[in-house]
Amino acid sequence: MDQNGSRIGLLSALIVCVSIAAACGGRMPKELADGNGRLAPCPDSPNCVSSEATDEVHAIAAYRIQGDATAAWQALESQLAELPRVEVVTDEGGYLHAVFTTRLMRYRDDVEFGLDAAAGVIRVRSASRVGYGDMGANRERIESIRAALAKGSFVEVISAH
Repeated sequence: MDQNGSRIGLLSALIVCVSIAAACGGRMPKELADGNGRLAPCPDSPNCVSSEATDEVHAIAAYRIQGDATAAWQALESQLAELPRVEVVTDEGGYLHAVFTTRLMRYRDDVEFGLDAAAGVIRVRSASRVGYGDMGANRERIESIRAALAKGSFVEVISAH
Protein backbone atom coordinates (compact mmCIF):
# COMPACT_ATOMS: atom_id res chain seq x y z
CA MET A 1 0.00 0.00 0.00
CA ASP A 2 1.34 3.44 -0.83
CA GLN A 3 1.81 6.23 1.70
CA ASN A 4 -1.50 7.95 0.81
CA GLY A 5 -3.39 4.70 1.23
CA SER A 6 -1.82 4.21 4.67
CA ARG A 7 -2.78 7.72 5.71
CA ILE A 8 -6.37 7.27 4.53
CA GLY A 9 -6.61 3.97 6.40
CA LEU A 10 -5.18 5.51 9.56
CA LEU A 11 -7.48 8.52 9.30
CA SER A 12 -10.51 6.26 8.76
CA ALA A 13 -9.60 4.18 11.80
CA LEU A 14 -9.15 7.33 13.87
CA ILE A 15 -12.56 8.67 12.81
CA VAL A 16 -14.22 5.37 13.74
CA CYS A 17 -12.51 5.34 17.16
CA VAL A 18 -13.48 8.94 17.91
CA SER A 19 -17.07 8.27 16.82
CA ILE A 20 -17.30 5.23 19.08
CA ALA A 21 -15.81 7.12 22.01
CA ALA A 22 -18.20 10.04 21.50
CA ALA A 23 -21.15 7.65 21.47
CA CYS A 24 -20.07 6.15 24.81
CA GLY A 25 -21.41 9.14 26.70
CA GLY A 26 -25.02 8.10 26.40
CA ARG A 27 -28.07 10.31 26.25
CA MET A 28 -29.26 12.74 28.91
CA PRO A 29 -31.77 10.88 31.09
CA LYS A 30 -35.32 12.15 30.89
CA GLU A 31 -36.03 11.35 34.51
CA LEU A 32 -33.90 13.17 37.02
CA ALA A 33 -35.32 15.09 39.99
CA ASP A 34 -39.10 14.86 40.12
CA GLY A 35 -39.68 18.54 40.86
CA ASN A 36 -41.06 17.72 44.32
CA GLY A 37 -37.72 17.91 46.06
CA ARG A 38 -36.80 14.27 45.41
CA LEU A 39 -33.80 13.14 43.39
CA ALA A 40 -34.21 10.45 40.76
CA PRO A 41 -34.10 6.91 42.09
CA CYS A 42 -31.10 4.74 41.22
CA PRO A 43 -31.58 1.99 38.65
CA ASP A 44 -31.07 -1.63 39.69
CA SER A 45 -27.51 -1.59 38.31
CA PRO A 46 -24.66 -0.82 40.75
CA ASN A 47 -23.49 2.28 38.84
CA CYS A 48 -25.36 4.83 40.94
CA VAL A 49 -25.28 6.20 44.48
CA SER A 50 -27.93 8.32 46.16
CA SER A 51 -28.56 9.73 49.61
CA GLU A 52 -32.20 8.81 49.08
CA ALA A 53 -31.45 5.13 48.44
CA THR A 54 -31.92 2.71 51.30
CA ASP A 55 -30.16 -0.39 49.95
CA GLU A 56 -26.49 -1.05 50.71
CA VAL A 57 -25.33 -0.94 47.07
CA HIS A 58 -26.74 2.52 46.27
CA ALA A 59 -26.97 4.33 49.63
CA ILE A 60 -24.58 7.15 50.47
CA ALA A 61 -24.86 9.81 53.17
CA ALA A 62 -26.17 13.25 52.30
CA TYR A 63 -23.87 16.19 52.95
CA ARG A 64 -24.65 17.38 56.51
CA ILE A 65 -24.30 21.19 56.43
CA GLN A 66 -22.23 22.98 59.07
CA GLY A 67 -23.27 26.59 59.54
CA ASP A 68 -25.10 28.58 56.88
CA ALA A 69 -26.88 26.52 54.20
CA THR A 70 -26.51 29.25 51.56
CA ALA A 71 -22.76 29.41 52.14
CA ALA A 72 -22.51 25.61 51.84
CA TRP A 73 -24.48 25.67 48.57
CA GLN A 74 -22.27 28.43 47.17
CA ALA A 75 -19.18 26.45 48.16
CA LEU A 76 -20.59 23.44 46.30
CA GLU A 77 -21.16 25.58 43.19
CA SER A 78 -17.59 26.91 43.44
CA GLN A 79 -16.18 23.41 43.91
CA LEU A 80 -17.95 22.14 40.80
CA ALA A 81 -16.71 25.13 38.79
CA GLU A 82 -13.12 24.19 39.68
CA LEU A 83 -13.40 20.58 38.53
CA PRO A 84 -12.36 19.58 35.00
CA ARG A 85 -14.88 18.24 32.47
CA VAL A 86 -17.95 19.30 34.48
CA GLU A 87 -20.91 21.08 32.93
CA VAL A 88 -23.61 22.47 35.19
CA VAL A 89 -26.85 21.92 33.27
CA THR A 90 -29.34 23.23 35.86
CA ASP A 91 -28.78 25.34 38.97
CA GLU A 92 -31.97 26.83 40.32
CA GLY A 93 -34.10 26.80 43.43
CA GLY A 94 -31.78 24.61 45.49
CA TYR A 95 -31.39 21.99 42.78
CA LEU A 96 -28.24 21.43 40.74
CA HIS A 97 -27.67 18.96 37.91
CA ALA A 98 -24.14 18.59 36.56
CA VAL A 99 -22.71 16.29 33.92
CA PHE A 100 -19.23 14.86 34.54
CA THR A 101 -17.38 13.57 31.48
CA THR A 102 -14.51 11.10 31.82
CA ARG A 103 -11.26 12.11 30.19
CA LEU A 104 -10.44 9.12 28.03
CA MET A 105 -13.66 7.41 26.97
CA ARG A 106 -15.90 10.48 27.33
CA TYR A 107 -18.45 8.61 29.47
CA ARG A 108 -20.99 10.96 31.01
CA ASP A 109 -22.33 10.71 34.54
CA ASP A 110 -25.28 12.71 35.84
CA VAL A 111 -24.82 14.20 39.29
CA GLU A 112 -27.65 15.84 41.21
CA PHE A 113 -27.64 17.91 44.38
CA GLY A 114 -30.69 19.06 46.30
CA LEU A 115 -30.49 21.65 49.08
CA ASP A 116 -32.76 21.00 52.06
CA ALA A 117 -31.86 23.96 54.28
CA ALA A 118 -34.57 23.12 56.83
CA ALA A 119 -33.07 19.66 57.39
CA GLY A 120 -29.51 20.99 57.15
CA VAL A 121 -28.46 18.69 54.31
CA ILE A 122 -27.56 18.62 50.64
CA ARG A 123 -28.99 15.47 49.07
CA VAL A 124 -26.74 13.81 46.48
CA ARG A 125 -27.03 11.43 43.55
CA SER A 126 -24.43 10.33 40.99
CA ALA A 127 -25.20 7.86 38.21
CA SER A 128 -23.49 6.58 35.09
CA ARG A 129 -25.46 6.90 31.86
CA VAL A 130 -24.13 3.72 30.30
CA GLY A 131 -22.83 0.36 31.45
CA TYR A 132 -23.67 -1.81 34.39
CA GLY A 133 -20.90 -1.18 36.91
CA ASP A 134 -18.76 1.88 37.54
CA MET A 135 -15.86 0.46 39.63
CA GLY A 136 -16.87 2.79 42.45
CA ALA A 137 -16.45 5.99 40.41
CA ASN A 138 -19.77 7.56 41.42
CA ARG A 139 -19.27 6.89 45.14
CA GLU A 140 -15.70 8.20 44.92
CA ARG A 141 -16.90 11.37 43.16
CA ILE A 142 -19.49 12.17 45.83
CA GLU A 143 -17.01 11.49 48.64
CA SER A 144 -14.32 13.59 46.95
CA ILE A 145 -16.67 16.57 46.72
CA ARG A 146 -17.72 15.97 50.35
CA ALA A 147 -14.05 16.03 51.41
CA ALA A 148 -13.43 19.31 49.58
CA LEU A 149 -16.47 20.92 51.23
CA ALA A 150 -15.49 19.52 54.64
CA LYS A 151 -12.03 21.04 54.25
CA GLY A 152 -13.72 24.44 54.16
CA SER A 153 -15.96 23.46 57.11
CA PHE A 154 -19.13 23.71 55.01
CA VAL A 155 -20.19 20.08 55.60
CA GLU A 156 -19.37 17.43 58.18
CA VAL A 157 -16.69 14.86 57.59
CA ILE A 158 -18.04 11.31 57.49
CA SER A 159 -15.73 9.00 59.43
CA ALA A 160 -15.06 5.54 58.05
CA HIS A 161 -16.33 2.73 60.24
